[in-house]
Amino acid sequence: MNMHRSVGHCCLFTQYCARTVVGIVATTAILLASATAEEVQKSDWNGYEMSSFKVDGRSALLVEPKAPAEGKPWIWRTEFFGIDPQADIALLGKGFHVGYIDVGGLFGAPVALDAMDKYYAHVCMNYGLHAKTVLEGFSRGGLYAFNWAIRHTDRVACIYVDAPVCDFKSWPGGKGRSRFAGRDWQQVLKAYGMTDEQARAYPLNPIDNLAPLAEAKIPILSVIGDMHDWVVPIDENTLVVETRYKDLGGEIEVIRKPKAGHRPHSLPDPTPIVDFVLKHTNQGS
Repeated sequence: MNMHRSVGHCCLFTQYCARTVVGIVATTAILLASATAEEVQKSDWNGYEMSSFKVDGRSALLVEPKAPAEGKPWIWRTEFFGIDPQADIALLGKGFHVGYIDVGGLFGAPVALDAMDKYYAHVCMNYGLHAKTVLEGFSRGGLYAFNWAIRHTDRVACIYVDAPVCDFKSWPGGKGRSRFAGRDWQQVLKAYGMTDEQARAYPLNPIDNLAPLAEAKIPILSVIGDMHDWVVPIDENTLVVETRYKDLGGEIEVIRKPKAGHRPHSLPDPTPIVDFVLKHTNQGS
């Protein structure tokens, strides 16, 4: 066979293969993009566009501001999306995105944090959100907010918690003034893969594990009712965190609502919450 002809055929075949591979990759990318686009459902949430989608099989969403602030800052509601949303709505008006993934019933266990990792990667990669988020934990959402922040101190700008559970032995465990919540306690045991005895001796609830947050200098804001919160008693949760975090040199602010119970959450005027978030995300004027 003519060597030049053979080489020529090889070159043409190589070029053909390259074009074919590029075509397949491009087509695959288009198909994947189309599939992703079809999976995202758009709707209105308090006058803002909300995208609903799945991340690793879990329902998730992202609410987009009309005009994103520089760097695309965002606040991440870890539980009870849409409940008492005053601060979320106000921050949307300041250019923040609002995120959420449903990890309900997992009480901040490692399996929940793994799902949160995937959500974080998804919204940062696909929506270009800031690498440092603001974690927002209402009630049992405090377990998710604190535990994920402890796992990823480099990904958290600040933490806002509201009547937060900081020790599952307090609630739903009922070790103190709170009533024992048996169904929820069983969910804790299942999520963490522990026996009752192991759970009651568990040493890594947020109240016990604040040092990483203090070392990373992550500011905390907690909004609580006063001693009328019988569901998540503040003297077993937030006040323990406040004392221990200050002892560790951490920055924490606690806003006490007089004669208030566990709910409603947030503040009628969320300005103090918004100001805290703006200050610690370098979005203040």
